[in-house]
Amino acid sequence: MEPKSLIQIITEDEFLPMVQEYCTGLFRIGNTFSEIMGQEKDVSRKFYSTLIHEADSLESFLDEHGARENRRWFYFTEYVASIRNLGIAAFFIRHLMDRYPYYNLRETPELVESFSRDSDRALGFLNRSIMNLLKETWSTGKRNGLEPVNDQITSHEIADIEANKRLPRNISQDEVKGEEDRIVDLCEKVKSVSRLMTRENIDLAQDLDSLKKLVPYKMDEKKARMLANQVHSVQSDFDTYVKNTMIEQSHEGLKKIRGYVSLPLHLLEVVLWLCHFYERHEDEIRHGECKRKISMMVDKNELLNTIVNYGFHFSLHFIREGERIADEIYAQFQKIVRVELPIPKPLGFHARPSTYISLIAREHNCDLFLIVDGEQYNAKSVMSLLQAGGAIADKGLEAVTFEGDKRAIDDLKILARQNYCEDKKIPQELSYLRALKDTA
Repeated sequence: MEPKSLIQIITEDEFLPMVQEYCTGLFRIGNTFSEIMGQEKDVSRKFYSTLIHEADSLESFLDEHGARENRRWFYFTEYVASIRNLGIAAFFIRHLMDRYPYYNLRETPELVESFSRDSDRALGFLNRSIMNLLKETWSTGKRNGLEPVNDQITSHEIADIEANKRLPRNISQDEVKGEEDRIVDLCEKVKSVSRLMTRENIDLAQDLDSLKKLVPYKMDEKKARMLANQVHSVQSDFDTYVKNTMIEQSHEGLKKIRGYVSLPLHLLEVVLWLCHFYERHEDEIRHGECKRKISMMVDKNELLNTIVNYGFHFSLHFIREGERIADEIYAQFQKIVRVELPIPKPLGFHARPSTYISLIAREHNCDLFLIVDGEQYNAKSVMSLLQAGGAIADKGLEAVTFEGDKRAIDDLKILARQNYCEDKKIPQELSYLRALKDTA
């Protein structure tokens, strides 16, 4: 007997009662959302979470039944997906607004007011957009034969938000590191992420043309995800090795730095989901009648403004403040060491090796000195190193002493083993030199 096919084509009439059942939850919560908007009340995180769950469940059902490839149900499916995407972004903004007073930040009243005002504006834009999409979903569903759902979701149906419980991300960690070394590692990661985001060179933009040059060409879903993952790694390290420890309680900076990591993380998640929406559902990225309709319900200028001038702008601000705190913490734990290293062959400390040394000092943002006969030369300054190079040549020295933070000295050792990259490529351990060299 021939096995049955795993795919069975059903008629649109057969599909209608199936989708009616799956739509009930989203329609009921949509009715409640409409009432909340009409009364100008705040929407809670729990409510957004339930909205996201219902939209996600309905979208999965529609995708399982090929609705995106069906002329009758294509529009409906795109609207549901758009509600889900914008709902996730709204959830993260609501979360930030609720958590902000507990992040233990050291911001000016002006910055606090600016962030609160812009968060309210961004959330208001998303709420209006979600409401527009819900209305169009109802209208499209009615044209497709769905029966209206008039009741609302009850308060006991709005579930509590479950924390995402995960094991520590420590598969690549060195278990022998001490507590202070962990703190130094954490500070290094905060500083590294801050510099990575700064190098994106994304500034505030006021007009639509300027915004469209940034999204998606300089900031898109893929880049936002990469940056968010970098920040999440820092947060995971903090929660694994620092949170609720004695060393956290004894250092004021450590009490503050997690807030300066969590804020950029959630703001980048807002950027990620809004970029996802823009790239998947906007008319200038994907042409078509459905995309055009969505662009009429979700104002393009406000969308791009929220991505660039709210999400990325404030994430960059807070991670930079985190970097400043990391520098302060780092200064308390840094280890000053000396090492004797050979001079570059065959030309000594001329422009190229001097530039690489200064970039290492800049990367670690620490004092680093080259010492010749007791005289210190500032390794952050290429000119100072060139002067040292002249003195070294006059004396016929084959090796010199460097003094500075252990992290910078360790990188200098790697550079020296590569003959300061005079005749070899920049090693993988010093890959940051390539990016810094391009911006120097």
